[in-house]
Amino acid sequence: MMPKVIFVHLLNDYSGSPLVLSNVVRGHLAANYSCEIITSKGTEGFLSKIDGVGYSNIQYRWHPNPYLRLILYLWSQLMIFVKLLRYRQQDITIYCNTLLPFGAALAGRVMGKRVVYHIHEHSLRPLLLKRWLRWVANSCASEVIFVSDFLAKEESLPRVPSRTVHNALADTFQAQAEHYRQSHPATFRKQFIALMLCSLKDYKGVREFVSIAKALPNLSFELVINAIQEDIDTYFKDEILPNNLTIFPRQNNVHPFFQRASLVLNLSHPEQWVETFGMTLLEGMCYGLPCIAPPVGGPVEIVQNNVNGYLIDVRELAALIQTIEKVANDPNLYRQLSRGAVETTARFSYQKMIAAVLNQPSSVVTLESA
Repeated sequence: MMPKVIFVHLLNDYSGSPLVLSNVVRGHLAANYSCEIITSKGTEGFLSKIDGVGYSNIQYRWHPNPYLRLILYLWSQLMIFVKLLRYRQQDITIYCNTLLPFGAALAGRVMGKRVVYHIHEHSLRPLLLKRWLRWVANSCASEVIFVSDFLAKEESLPRVPSRTVHNALADTFQAQAEHYRQSHPATFRKQFIALMLCSLKDYKGVREFVSIAKALPNLSFELVINAIQEDIDTYFKDEILPNNLTIFPRQNNVHPFFQRASLVLNLSHPEQWVETFGMTLLEGMCYGLPCIAPPVGGPVEIVQNNVNGYLIDVRELAALIQTIEKVANDPNLYRQLSRGAVETTARFSYQKMIAAVLNQPSSVVTLESA
């Protein structure tokens, strides 16, 4: 009988943590594990329609009212707990993606099952909730996987064995990016476009991105927001947007954006939200795009000054504007950073990531591309 893993992720969408989990699931499938996913019902995301996976859904959605949000969250954890009890007679591993699905960890502890945490987050609020989630993980987890050395240091759990496994993109993503780079040598990034992909939050630097676009009217800017158009319109209802800025709602295919972009930005506010890795940075680098990111957290393990981009605090807006202008107007510098970006991606191999998650030497793990 194949070993079975039950993957639990609260909200299935097109953000970074479900993207990483989708690659982990496909890696387990290729290694002949039986896989099931428990996630939100009625939402589309990276965890949707993975061939060979069994699904069990829960009722969960994010709500702007904090009290209703808490009620929905606690109800979802009760549902997860109850759903997992049906596996009490089976030999399973429960795989909690992020700290949030504490109901899964408690069920695993009650049933005496192995519980693995894959932790992505650092800036989790409110603090009382974070303390509770850390206590549950510290009490129930058999092992913890952190997505960066920064996170492993900041969020270590004293009682639980842990290791760092850096995120990686699927082989198919890297192959598509490489094919595009090789097939578009003449027209590659003919127009300079600065790209940012993020959620619709002030602490993600959305307002600053607009300000930078206003300050550089000769360049183009594209903002891809993980939200529906209605929410985007409400967010910007009192903002006069510049003509050189185009805003897009949630996307299930980001390749066209990277294919026409020249530079990738991450403008998260370090004092409010510390990025623990930076998947959009890695995606951009696959297309040879230099990146600008915060000088703290996980991005420091990806971006190097004058090698593949720059580390600049979003609060240093003048420095950001000056650096973007410099990269856009210096072809030799741009080519140097672009080469560095492509070379960086070699360090983040899908094969190595899955082998590390499975805790097996990469030389003996053979995987199909996700």
